[in-house]
Amino acid sequence: MSTAPPTTAPPAVDGPTPPPRGTLRRAVRLLDVNPRRVALAVLLGTLALGCAVALAAVSAWLIARASQMPPVLELSVATVAVRAFGIGRGLMRYLERLVSHDVALRGMANLRTTLYERLAAGSPRALLGVRRGDLLARVGADVDAVGDVVVRGLLPAGVAVTLGVGTSVAMALFWPPAGLALALSLLAAGVLAPWLAARGARTTEERGVLARARMSATSLGVLDDAGPLAVSGRLGGELDALRAADADLARATDAGARPAAVAAAIGQLAVGAAVLAALVTGVPAVRAGLLAPVELAVIVLTPLAAFEATSLLPAAAVQVQRSRAAAARVLALLDDADDARGTAEPSAPTAVAPRPSAPAPAPSGTAGAPRLVARSLACGWPGRPAVLTGVDLTLSPGRRLAVAGPSGEGKTTLLLTLAGLLPPVEGEVTLDGSPLAVAGRERVVRDVVMTSEDAHVFGTSVLENLRVARGDVSPDEATDALRRAGLGPWLAGLPDGLDTIVGSDARTVSGGERRRLLLARALLSDALLLLVDEPAEHLDAPTADALLDELWHAPPTRDGRARGVLVVSHRLAPLTAADEVLWLAGGRVAARGTHAELVTRVPGYREAVQAEQQETS
Repeated sequence: MSTAPPTTAPPAVDGPTPPPRGTLRRAVRLLDVNPRRVALAVLLGTLALGCAVALAAVSAWLIARASQMPPVLELSVATVAVRAFGIGRGLMRYLERLVSHDVALRGMANLRTTLYERLAAGSPRALLGVRRGDLLARVGADVDAVGDVVVRGLLPAGVAVTLGVGTSVAMALFWPPAGLALALSLLAAGVLAPWLAARGARTTEERGVLARARMSATSLGVLDDAGPLAVSGRLGGELDALRAADADLARATDAGARPAAVAAAIGQLAVGAAVLAALVTGVPAVRAGLLAPVELAVIVLTPLAAFEATSLLPAAAVQVQRSRAAAARVLALLDDADDARGTAEPSAPTAVAPRPSAPAPAPSGTAGAPRLVARSLACGWPGRPAVLTGVDLTLSPGRRLAVAGPSGEGKTTLLLTLAGLLPPVEGEVTLDGSPLAVAGRERVVRDVVMTSEDAHVFGTSVLENLRVARGDVSPDEATDALRRAGLGPWLAGLPDGLDTIVGSDARTVSGGERRRLLLARALLSDALLLLVDEPAEHLDAPTADALLDELWHAPPTRDGRARGVLVVSHRLAPLTAADEVLWLAGGRVAARGTHAELVTRVPGYREAVQAEQQETS
């Protein structure tokens, strides 16, 4: 039985506290964008909108001049220019999209790669407080949101600045008052309106980040475990939690709606103000002979196109706030992993009275092989009391250990602690004399492999799922591992053999087949120490006993070295082959010894064996 936190536990997020200053800059640096490509994207975007502004200006001049019925040749250049700017606008927009999205997608790939690498190299303890749905949101939607800041936030701002300055200067050359009015209106639409939009978005994001994370985590939990939740009577509570998170998100959205509405109104008012200023100042200028009638049409109609750039800025400001909140969640995950790796110190052994049965020495002939040792170990989830205390054991190549006991005694928590996925509450776990944190994650992963009940199965072929353990697994090796895991008949019945696609997270196979597939993956690794959690779960007694017998006689590694195996099992009959069995009861190691010794002198163990025999008879 797993002792992981229940699915209703709140996700590990930073809460509504605003992200610290510089958060988005840190995340953007992790995107590792190419400055030249960014500059090219800004240039192409400016040319695209510049063509739109020039198209409006030339069209206004052409219409106004044509009304004066000049010779046709005087209009030919303007006619060609209209066509050129119309074509250029679409072409430049297409090229800008190609370059900007290339920058963003490359940046997302860089950030996601960095995230995976640092999480893999860091301590897994940083992930234990994050629910699966929340973790998926951080490495998926949040990374995408950080990348979107390039296309939807920074590039529109750069284009608006360059285009606004250029258009204002061009209008000032025709009529300075119109250029000044356009510049002021562009400032209102490009600074004040985005500021208000950002304020509303900040309110929405700060209030909605928890709700969005809860929605993601809860919905994924319901989709993954709808059956078990319904059977246990918890599905209704999970659906209520999902509705509550959705209502919180709606309230957060409403809270930022008013500033966003004011920002949209300011943008429209700025356009009207620029056009009105051009008319108010331009008409008298035409009467006074300071401005040609054709030029009046230009300074009145051109601002309508000039505001196309600033119209994107409120949405860009919203995207910056959304990306900033997403960056805070991504960086929190990275910082937790780095802190757990960089600040982890060796656990000091707790002083306790000596126990009558010390860990057995490693078998002879294993000099230089890894030794996983637990001394006075207490196991539990961070922030919670220990669920299991007083564990002393040694696992080395060639040694076979078993852990048994009633459900809820902390057997899975023990395996997670031995694998370095949970920190010891008390005592220590060492690998070749060094605490796991000091030994390093790469060394632990190389020498120790754990098969847990919730290890992931990917939506790909059977062979590729087995190659998660080792990328060069051959079809023959995969077939042999599946046979040892009791899946030989299952493999023979698959339509495409090893190339058969397994549904996402093994939805197309049974629970027992899923566990045995994970066990076959572990057998294909080069790790010398195997930690296996309930491999016989969901299996009938004969199949379970045959599987455990194969596991006790696990094949050596490719270099011929024997493996050490520690098995958590609810089946007791196959434990006769174990060198030592640890019997858990009352949150501690109540007894230890061989299967025969425990049957003789431990009443609880003997009763469990007898009950098992009655069930199978």
